[in-house]
Amino acid sequence: MNAPTQEITALVGREVYSNNGVFVGEVEDVRLNLDDVKVTGLALHRVNHDLFGERARGSRGVIVPYDWVQAVGDVVLVSDIIERLRKPEEEEENEVAV
Repeated sequence: MNAPTQEITALVGREVYSNNGVFVGEVEDVRLNLDDVKVTGLALHRVNHDLFGERARGSRGVIVPYDWVQAVGDVVLVSDIIERLRKPEEEEENEVAV
């Protein structure tokens, strides 16, 4: 028996979270490889600027590689690698000395 198929347009509008529960953004579009007939990325808007910092400021959004997608349901779960995109100097600036 084949797995049920789903329209890729059904991804549009779904919220994206890391598998740790951190909000990443909302799917605005999908990136396709027409030669291989497969989804290669998710174009996100309303992104979490705490994750993407200056890289996402002034842009329409970001593209997350589809390889990072862990699960698709009511929301899209992506690998927690997305949480490690912040540059080390950005983390240091946000740390509070105790």
